Amino acid sequence: MKIGLYFGSFNPIHNGHLIIAQHFLEETDLERIWFVVSPQNPFKQNHSLLNEYHRLFLVQKAIEGESNMKAVDIEFGLPKPSYTIDTMTYLEEKYPEHQFCIIMGSDSFQNLEKWKSGSLIMSRYPIYIYVRSGFEVDQKKITENILVLKAPLLDISASLIRKKIGEGKSVRFLIPDSVNEEIIKAGYYKN
Repeated sequence: MKIGLYFGSFNPIHNGHLIIAQHFLEETDLERIWFVVSPQNPFKQNHSLLNEYHRLFLVQKAIEGESNMKAVDIEFGLPKPSYTIDTMTYLEEKYPEHQFCIIMGSDSFQNLEKWKSGSLIMSRYPIYIYVRSGFEVDQKKITENILVLKAPLLDISASLIRKKIGEGKSVRFLIPDSVNEEIIKAGYYKN
């Protein structure tokens, strides 16, 4: 099976993430999308990061009933911070029957060479890129491994959502209702 791995902090997951995942399922040869919840991104500050199990639960709530999407905690048992190359190696060993592709925004792709084993990732794994405004993809870096796709993007971010929640403002329509209900019930992201 061909599985797209959508890595992220998902702090919290929002409708923009879900729209991108659905678009890749409909417009590419991917059969499933796995949301890989990263416990600690080596490039991000940890101070506003909700516990990884809470973030995983919110992703599970967001995709409830979607048979071709799955929230995975693969990186929870791996050394921290999480490095994509280590996760990919682990997944290849654990699930040799699947082919894994990496889904990322063009902003991340621009920085891929700075990642641990970035050039190895580029040469070894299919990468499916969605173009983000202001981050054009350098055509010289496109190989047969790389697919660039325009996807419908919402100009929202998890940091905007956290800020609004902290200010007591509504985030309805930015995140799935089920996720909003859990955040309110648990009091997540309150200052």
